[in-house]
Amino acid sequence: MFEQITTPSNASITPRAPWPALTRAMSYRGPERRSGAALMARLMALALDEIDYGMLMIGEDGHVMHANHAAHMELDGQHPLMLDGRVLRARDLRDQTALVDALQGASRRGLRRLLSLGDGEHRAGVSVVPLPLLPGEASSAATLLVLGKSQVCGALSVQGFARAHKLSPGEEQVLIALCDGASPSDIAQANGVAISTVRTQIANIRAKTGSDSIRSLIHQVAVLPPLVGTLRHSSVDHRSVFGDMGALFGVLAGVHN
Repeated sequence: MFEQITTPSNASITPRAPWPALTRAMSYRGPERRSGAALMARLMALALDEIDYGMLMIGEDGHVMHANHAAHMELDGQHPLMLDGRVLRARDLRDQTALVDALQGASRRGLRRLLSLGDGEHRAGVSVVPLPLLPGEASSAATLLVLGKSQVCGALSVQGFARAHKLSPGEEQVLIALCDGASPSDIAQANGVAISTVRTQIANIRAKTGSDSIRSLIHQVAVLPPLVGTLRHSSVDHRSVFGDMGALFGVLAGVHN
């Protein structure tokens, strides 16, 4: 039902040291610390929204502390997971058992897991990553969930790549179709053109991008950094995304509101 990656029981878990600036901020106990943490929390929330992977921070009590924009977009659809208020749930009972087991393993034993949830075209991968306690923290560990991408090549990244290499609108559409897994014959049939036309367009794309094959062309696009649209889903209120960003930063800097 799901794939699982666990840390061997006899392996020692050594958390990596946090950023030096964060360490200095945590060691400071003055009155400005709370306002500084709030600013950092807001900046981090904005940064998470620019990541093309759905990311959720789960608190030790099992409640969602923060979900970025991509997570809200993914979980609004047919994803095997869904948000129920402040609780992340699986739509299927078997997946729910796997999710709870993975979250408990992360928070209690520091285990990392890769889950494969759902069935058929709605099957999705989810990585479960325990976040280490930082210096001075005795509790309130959090777990990071990262949702697998629904597309190999993000639409905006493909468009940016096409414009950077001066592809024509027709060539851009062919590139998008190739990245979606369509064959040249599929593209020709879908657009009502001869396959020779599509092959000419592919040859032009390869020449403009310096790719020696369709495979290397798609690889170029697949490894592009994400471009996230400036428009945000209207139903997401970032002032109340489980809602206090201080709670998110509290895990990272030991600030509890």
